[in-house]
Amino acid sequence: MSKLSSPFLNLFLPLLLMSIPYLVNSQSVESEQDILLKLRQQLNNPPSLRSWNSSFSFCNWTGISCTDGKVTALLLGNIDITVTIPATICDLRNLTVLDLSYNYIPGGFPGVLFNCSKLQSLDLSQNNFVGSIPDDIDRRLSTLKYLNLGGNNFSGDIPPAVGNLTELQYLYLNSNLFNGTFPKEIGNLANLVELGLAYNGFLPSTIPAEFGKLRKLTFMWIRDANLIGHIPDSFANLSSLEHLDLAVNNLEGSIPGGFFTLKNLTYLYLFRNEFSGEISQKVEALNLVEIDLAMNNLTGSIPEDFGKLKNLKLLSLFSNQLSGEIPPSIGLISTLTTFKIFNNKLSGVLPPELGLHSKLEQFDVSTNHFSGQLPENLCAGGVLIGVVAFSNNLTGKVPQSLGSCDTLSTVQLYDNNFSGEIPSGIWTAVNMTYLLLSDNSFSGQLPSLLAWNLSRLELNNNFFSGPIPAGISRWVNLIVFEASNNMFSGEIPVEVTSLSRLTTLLLDGNQLSGQLPTKIISWKSLSTLNLSRNALSGQIPVVMGSLPDLLDLDLSQNHFSGKIPSELGQLKLVMLNLSSNQLSGQIPDQFDNLAYENSFLNNSNLCAINPVLNLPNCYIRPRSSNKISSKVLAMILVLAMTIAIATAILTLLVIRDYLRKKKKRELLTWKQTSFHKVDFTQANILSSLTENNLIGSGGSGKVYRITMNHVGESVAVKKIWNNRKFDEKMEKEFVAEVQILGTIRHSNIVKLLCCISSEESKLLVYEYMENQSLDKWLHGKKRRSSSGTNSVQQVVLNWPRRMQIAIGAAQGLCYMHHDCSPPIIHRDIKSSNILLDSEFEAKIADFGLAKILAKQGEAHTISAVAGSFGYIAPEYAYTTKVNEKIDVYSFGVILLELVTGKEAHIGDENTSLAEWAWRQNAEGKPIIDCLDEEIKKSSYLEEMTSVFKLGLICTSTVPSTRPSMKDVLLILRRCSMRNSEEKLGNEFDVAPLLGNPTYLSSYKRSKRVSDFEFDSSLDYSV
Repeated sequence: MSKLSSPFLNLFLPLLLMSIPYLVNSQSVESEQDILLKLRQQLNNPPSLRSWNSSFSFCNWTGISCTDGKVTALLLGNIDITVTIPATICDLRNLTVLDLSYNYIPGGFPGVLFNCSKLQSLDLSQNNFVGSIPDDIDRRLSTLKYLNLGGNNFSGDIPPAVGNLTELQYLYLNSNLFNGTFPKEIGNLANLVELGLAYNGFLPSTIPAEFGKLRKLTFMWIRDANLIGHIPDSFANLSSLEHLDLAVNNLEGSIPGGFFTLKNLTYLYLFRNEFSGEISQKVEALNLVEIDLAMNNLTGSIPEDFGKLKNLKLLSLFSNQLSGEIPPSIGLISTLTTFKIFNNKLSGVLPPELGLHSKLEQFDVSTNHFSGQLPENLCAGGVLIGVVAFSNNLTGKVPQSLGSCDTLSTVQLYDNNFSGEIPSGIWTAVNMTYLLLSDNSFSGQLPSLLAWNLSRLELNNNFFSGPIPAGISRWVNLIVFEASNNMFSGEIPVEVTSLSRLTTLLLDGNQLSGQLPTKIISWKSLSTLNLSRNALSGQIPVVMGSLPDLLDLDLSQNHFSGKIPSELGQLKLVMLNLSSNQLSGQIPDQFDNLAYENSFLNNSNLCAINPVLNLPNCYIRPRSSNKISSKVLAMILVLAMTIAIATAILTLLVIRDYLRKKKKRELLTWKQTSFHKVDFTQANILSSLTENNLIGSGGSGKVYRITMNHVGESVAVKKIWNNRKFDEKMEKEFVAEVQILGTIRHSNIVKLLCCISSEESKLLVYEYMENQSLDKWLHGKKRRSSSGTNSVQQVVLNWPRRMQIAIGAAQGLCYMHHDCSPPIIHRDIKSSNILLDSEFEAKIADFGLAKILAKQGEAHTISAVAGSFGYIAPEYAYTTKVNEKIDVYSFGVILLELVTGKEAHIGDENTSLAEWAWRQNAEGKPIIDCLDEEIKKSSYLEEMTSVFKLGLICTSTVPSTRPSMKDVLLILRRCSMRNSEEKLGNEFDVAPLLGNPTYLSSYKRSKRVSDFEFDSSLDYSV
């Protein structure tokens, strides 16, 4: 046997030895494939990993990279992982790259990864991780070269141990909830190339001087991180630096001149800080592509050396205190696309070559002291979007070349000294949306054809003349048309009444004549109409009383005659002026109060019944010239008194008997339905519905305050229906109120105690709110009540109380949208429907317009638009499909009310508050200038600024970009807690949302979150 075996072994042994590597490798391949299949199962079999099967080599599977047949990289980003990271991952012994970004992985920092001993690149960004970073991360992951934890919910301090990861080249900890400190030891990372600490709520921190040792650093991103103090002088040593972003902090002092000597510097963002002093005039960083130093306190002039920057695309210096002239060499830069220097003290002539050598897109020089003409070649590149030059001393004509610039979307030249006619092409530019030309000396006539998308046209205080063209009917998207104080003549064409989207029409101070059109039923959105100081005549059209949103009406100083239509009394007019006409007859009863005391001056033939205003009584005739003897007069008086007394006694007896019988009959027909335990009966309520207990009235009925003497508490009673005539609208509102409030329970929604109904009246009994409505607290001093007094107007709401109210109201709406099944949309959220109890806890009221959605997030079809002007979302006026986002819009208006103190329907220049707020930002005006004077001197400016931004985001014109009420509530809570240094817990990072209206659609799926800057070259009007 041994002899036979020897030759066999001699032959087989070499073959066996040759096969050993193959057998070992087969064993390894089989092992790693099994690990991956096990991993897929532990990740709940994501659909993106369908290719993970045994039918072909695992090195070809999705997300797998191999080296020499072994898994070295696992790329599982954006595949909707929702479970914690399995320990199985580290069974892949050769794993060096792990990417799990853009998923929904929960839990704390995954300690299981400490077993991945060869890991060099770890990307866990954009997940739901919480808690702190381990203090021993340097010992457990010492081989890391790339670490990205951005876009999570990590909190606390960044541990100093991070500075011991000496191999690290890329470190991203941005967009988390870090609320402690970041370590100076980061300066020890000698190999670091990119550093991201942006969008964190660190404790107020100075930039460590040690950061100046990062000689290999090319990218530093610490935007919106609560930085204070000066920029260290050591930053002049960052010789490799290309991208520096320290924007949106509280840095102060001068901008180190060394920045402009860093020869590799390409992007410099220092906007929205508190830098002062002059900009260095010596610029050697000739590779600069973007410079943004806006919203600081910089003084001096624009450096002449900026003209040497041959790669410069963006120069943003707006909202500083710069003076002097613009260096002419800036007009020669061939790469310049964005030039924004508005809101400074600059003067002189604009460089005539601006736009000639580059493809200029955005040009904003507004609110300065420039003189001379606009540069002729601004649109030479053919891509100019906006020309914004308002509030200067510019003269001459608008360049003809702008008439052939089809890309223009906004031209804002108001408040200058321009003259001549507007180039015809500007009127019809295909993308034109806003054309604002007021307060100049322009002349010429209006064209029949305008840009199809033009929504705002302002021509006030110019010398435009001629008729208003009949072709105005083609201006179908016009929302605001202001042409006050010009020389327009002729009749107002009937075609103007077809503009269904029109909200503001100002034609006062012209030479218009003739009668008003009588067919104005398309003006369903019109809120402001001013035709004063013209030569209009005829009667006021009755149909004007059917305009549902009309708030301001001024027809004064014309030649109107006849009666004032009683239908006007049905409007909820905030301002009415019919003075200086030839009107006659009785004024509508609704206007006979002191709110309209200056509305009817110089109309000698007007009268009122029992007048409160200074008008004659319609029932008292002028004295006759025939005299009656005193004896006859005395006899007539005695006889009349006798008859009157007898009639009164008889009437009282009849009425008393009738009331007794009626009360008995009513008590038998009333039905009480209780939703909470109550200590009163319907008799207690019915007997107290007297004028003495009346505290308010509105479109849906009267409200009474009734004190229950036997328990000492008060209730509020709303009487919705008070006659036998069937009113379908009020009936629907009553049913909606009972259906919703009778079933839901929440501390921030007003409590409906019971309803009492009969065939003649319907009553809703609520808990009484001692501090009435938010509307009265915010605006009571500015708008006196009908009684001339206001019980709450002497007290000012401080900011903490306003914040408390905002959070309370948000909690109520969040409950309605996210916790009710099915969800509820209110449809009429406004400050008068936010009631306040004795502790100023907010409660949402008035559900008469509310709708219950069949499915959350699903649009609901309505038959008619309802709500209150100033609070109505734009899409609500033009579509029958609505969802929760209309409530978000209305709530955003309330946030703007809380921070600005302004009313929703009284913004600036007859605009809504939301539109006014967006314009302030579009024009680059500091937010602090928009705040309510009564509160902005407090120590809560950061909170107020955040809430103002949140109000803007909520009032975005695009519903999909508005946050949900759940997100809004999270942001408000975080803003409130930040001041008291409390931890928020597991909530996601909301800092980017406060700077980016497109957050919800892009943040979770974007590689890097960046601020959204309000672009003043575009008007973001609602």
